[in-house]
Amino acid sequence: MSAVANVSQQPTVVPVPEKTLVPGSGISMTTAVPGPETKRLMEKLSTQGGMGGAVAFMCDYVASTGSYLVDADGNRMLDMFCQIASLPLGYNHPNLQRAMEDPLMSSFAQSRAALGMMPPKELPELLDQTFLSVAPKGLTRVQPMLCGSSANENVFKAAFFKKRAQQRLQEGRGITEFTEEEMTSCMANQSPGCSNDLSIMSFHGGFHGRTLAALTCTHSKAVHKLDVPAFDWPTAPFPRLSYPLEAHADANQAEEQRCLDEVCRLAQLRIDEGRPVAGLIIEPVLSEGGDLHASNEFFKSLQRICQEFEMAFIVDEVQTGVCASGHMWAHEHWGLESPADFVVFSKKALLGGYYYKDEFQPPQGYRVFNTWMGDMTKLLLFKEVLHTIKDEDLQSNVSEVAQHLTALLETASKQHPQYVNNLRGVGTIIAFDCETPKLRDELHATLRNKGVLVGTNGSQSIRFRPALTFGLAHLKEFQGVFEETLSELGHRSKL
Repeated sequence: MSAVANVSQQPTVVPVPEKTLVPGSGISMTTAVPGPETKRLMEKLSTQGGMGGAVAFMCDYVASTGSYLVDADGNRMLDMFCQIASLPLGYNHPNLQRAMEDPLMSSFAQSRAALGMMPPKELPELLDQTFLSVAPKGLTRVQPMLCGSSANENVFKAAFFKKRAQQRLQEGRGITEFTEEEMTSCMANQSPGCSNDLSIMSFHGGFHGRTLAALTCTHSKAVHKLDVPAFDWPTAPFPRLSYPLEAHADANQAEEQRCLDEVCRLAQLRIDEGRPVAGLIIEPVLSEGGDLHASNEFFKSLQRICQEFEMAFIVDEVQTGVCASGHMWAHEHWGLESPADFVVFSKKALLGGYYYKDEFQPPQGYRVFNTWMGDMTKLLLFKEVLHTIKDEDLQSNVSEVAQHLTALLETASKQHPQYVNNLRGVGTIIAFDCETPKLRDELHATLRNKGVLVGTNGSQSIRFRPALTFGLAHLKEFQGVFEETLSELGHRSKL
């Protein structure tokens, strides 16, 4: 099995070095979370629409710094979830504060450009300095977008364009030589103009966004999908590995092969029905579905299957990209023989977008288009993020923190297996399961009230998504709270 899923083979006795926090920082709690001021603000917000109805608590982002998030009641919490994995350098990093002083920042913010039609003259150089400087090997094109969902939507379109272009060439037509029937039928949402027979294959447990096509490929929680129409697109099983990996090697290999066989069956079935699959989308870690992992060989086999069935191989790195895995892009762990066709990013990249191969360049203007197609201010910030990653050697920091956090959790799994089991991860993208959803929710809430923010996913998993700047001093502080919490909960369960 690959290192991606093999944290259980890390050393289990690695003491966290003694590190001291900057004076005046650290956890400081005065109320339970949510506190009275947060409750007051949440009540007011609920009358204004409620931001979707899932608000956990209100935050004071001006007072938040580094790995510490301050809420509306003044509680300062150690944040190991960082806005659903979205803050590469934590809160109010001084380097990003300096980037805000760039004269271009003011111009780009005030006169936000319609990048697909009238981009600023600085755009080509900024793309070279940012996303193209860290592009996955073999990919030389990038398309910024607003978020991960919009990036995936347009990747799907690009895959469809390529598939239909191939079909037209086979019919003896040019790739944009449309028939009158195609031109008229598409305006009524009908075939052949709308290629309703094409699809994208996705996986059970995957999450790719909440817009309509992305939501069709999302299979992590029913609440995301209820009442929303979905396309008739195939869904394949994703391996459910047993841990520790070294004790279940044969069973896990058989489980992965079962899933690969089903991918092949679904792809062939669609071809036999005259409804070929245009692309397959996969996350390096199926995050919202419960931090599900597979071996490097599984992902390499998926790419080979995509090549065999002429499906675009789409790697969704929205939650795993930008060094959190110990590599710039988590799929670099796989050792692919050739590049993926698309690599999608967002979150720690500060805006959405995707890399793609030359052959997927849209055949005409306006095929991939919206007003903004990204945000120039975020390019300026990401430029500084990349400088900071290099200058502070944050990739090495991630690897060091991951080793110690894994060892700490491995020890906890032996002492409190009802709360910590099935430990897995890559870099600081780490998760474990509790025995029941109730125990998971109890652990999550207790940690929060003691000043530690972690994430949840799946039905009974705790996940970690700290900033790249999260260090050993922070980990030492977490260790104290975590061990105290597990001890209290363990004692309470015996009463």
